[in-house]
Amino acid sequence: MSLSSPVSIGPVAVIGGTGAEGSGLAMRWVAAGLEVIIGSRSAEKAQRRAAELLEALGARARGRLRGLPNAEAAAAAGEVVVVTVPYKAHRPILEAIREAVQGKIVVDCTVPLHPPQVTRVHVPAGGSAAQEAQALLGPGARVVAAFQNVAAHKLQALDDDVGCDVLVCGDDPAAREHVIALAEAAGMRAWHAGPLQNAVAVEGLTPILIGINKRYHTKGAGIRITNVAPEE
Repeated sequence: MSLSSPVSIGPVAVIGGTGAEGSGLAMRWVAAGLEVIIGSRSAEKAQRRAAELLEALGARARGRLRGLPNAEAAAAAGEVVVVTVPYKAHRPILEAIREAVQGKIVVDCTVPLHPPQVTRVHVPAGGSAAQEAQALLGPGARVVAAFQNVAAHKLQALDDDVGCDVLVCGDDPAAREHVIALAEAAGMRAWHAGPLQNAVAVEGLTPILIGINKRYHTKGAGIRITNVAPEE
């Protein structure tokens, strides 16, 4: 795996990187040659998870992974901060990193699930979690919605095909292109899916996929865009 974009992005911070999805993305990006910073509310937890992932990756990591508290991780990031947190933690974590992400791309992977009814689509007051993130962070951060529909255990199986596509929404086309390059570096095919307003549909696919997993006794239901040739 390698970045298809020539842009140098510097370290990628994964806020919530101790969780299953954040860890999976971090592993794939490190294996692709990127430097990654795991963020957590606890410095000890971030450092412990980074050490565990370094051990799991072995020679593929080459020291390109470390752990820091969330705000420090966001500040140490180059151009991209990825937020992989449960919806209930979304607002407080964004508030904690708000100053550190100004001038950066914030990739929001959050889905507004409402346990225990996780198979039902919930539309939050702000339209979508990604739109709420943009409103809270302000115009100084370029929020892009992506990776909501990818099964975490598929991400962590580095030698396997993830088996689904990634829809990328954002109001800045250049920022979307940046995130598409990151998705491709992680071994996935990604697509421009329009402005940030469209994130409501992308986030809404996740509870549908959870329901499909339950109904058909599987774990990795995903989506594929068919009959469209990627741009050259």
